[in-house]
Amino acid sequence: MNSFIKAVGVGCLSLGLWCSTALAQDSWWKTAAQPYQGATIRGISESTPASKYVEQVLGPKFTQETGIKVEFEATSWDQMYDKAIKDMEANTGIYDFVYIEQDIVYTYLARNFLVDITKSLADNAKIASPDFKPENFTTFLNYFKDPKSGDVMGVPMEAFIKPYLYRKDLFDDPAIQKAYKDKTGADLKPATTHEEYTRIAKFFAEYGADKELWGTTVQASSSHPAAFYEFFESVAPTFGVYNWGIDGKTFAATEAHGGQMNSAAAKKALNYWVDLLKYAPPESTSSTWDEVAGTFAAGRAAQGLVYGENAAWIATDESKSTVVGKVGVALPPVEAGVMEAAKAGKGYIGYYDGGAFGIPHSSKNKDASLLFLQYIGQTSVQTDWALAGSRIVMNSTYDDPKIVEQDKKVSGYYTLMRDDGKLFAGAPPFPFHAQVLQVVAPFIYKAIVGEIKPDDALDQAATAAEAELVKLGYRK
Repeated sequence: MNSFIKAVGVGCLSLGLWCSTALAQDSWWKTAAQPYQGATIRGISESTPASKYVEQVLGPKFTQETGIKVEFEATSWDQMYDKAIKDMEANTGIYDFVYIEQDIVYTYLARNFLVDITKSLADNAKIASPDFKPENFTTFLNYFKDPKSGDVMGVPMEAFIKPYLYRKDLFDDPAIQKAYKDKTGADLKPATTHEEYTRIAKFFAEYGADKELWGTTVQASSSHPAAFYEFFESVAPTFGVYNWGIDGKTFAATEAHGGQMNSAAAKKALNYWVDLLKYAPPESTSSTWDEVAGTFAAGRAAQGLVYGENAAWIATDESKSTVVGKVGVALPPVEAGVMEAAKAGKGYIGYYDGGAFGIPHSSKNKDASLLFLQYIGQTSVQTDWALAGSRIVMNSTYDDPKIVEQDKKVSGYYTLMRDDGKLFAGAPPFPFHAQVLQVVAPFIYKAIVGEIKPDDALDQAATAAEAELVKLGYRK
């Protein structure tokens, strides 16, 4: 034992401050957690790559360092919301921390579901970690601050854009390039306009007719909100339709009253998107974000809009993906003027997604949960988490050598997010998010299956959205 202690001492002397800081850090967590020894905190999240890392790595590490057990439920998106919201509404205290997706946070704040993290740490300095610093986070943290007080209400655990992925092996193949040039008269390269994207999709659907290869992914489940989200948050903005087409001041949705949900631009966008189904794999009308990622990873599509949380494993994990080393990353195609508007801060070209962990007011273990949220909010745990889930919530993570190296393998996805993330935006700050989704989504589903035409779908959707906003008291 004495030789071990001496060896550690020599190591600390040789490493200097780093070693003493690390030992102090370990000591701090154990000391802060002492009053909660043996406690169990329970959380719930969607089963995403980033969440699975929490379940499999960060939770066990936290338990090892603190003695506080973490029970983590990673489930489907809809089950996650259903269970968490019912728990918070009933004040049953089943969950001590919950996943808050960027687009639902405003509803949670309006209903006073969440513990004020800033205030709680200020009130109990003994559990305020010196390594938890809000200023270390990217501006994505701002989505999880109380608009009135500026206090932090959730600790970001994932953040990613939804880029345009394409098959480099197909796009760079000389024979395919020649065939495309002969057929279309254009050079084969990632699309920058919707016309180019459709042309590429049509070409590869025909080229791959006997190869189990289609021209594009489409996240168009005809019975799941994923279709609503793909259209309104990923496709419509590329046509210049923002915030679901709802005016943020008057809450008008119809063009007749100043909204954009059924505008000419919105109708052009929906017609374009539905038309892409002709060139997409048959599973597209039952595809959510998970199935789209699986479709691309299986090599069944030449291009597609795919949530960035999947970019790393699709490009690097041979146990899950057949297109390792073949994935290119680019910005989504846009209509004329949209990119310029985004660069000027007057619009955006797609969805900046992600979420945070927050503590429900109904939690029975608030202090122990505050420790855990700070634990996952340290800079020291961010790099390996980013490698596993293509998510980055701190600026310093971009410069880590491991991330720089993986960036090469994912065709510059991290660089794209760092440099062009400002061109993307989260969901609008609507506390009525769920209610409007419920009344609008059915019309999108009907357009997908051809029950009604896209133009009629948006006319009816805009009318229904506006009626709901009147009913809720937002629109007079």
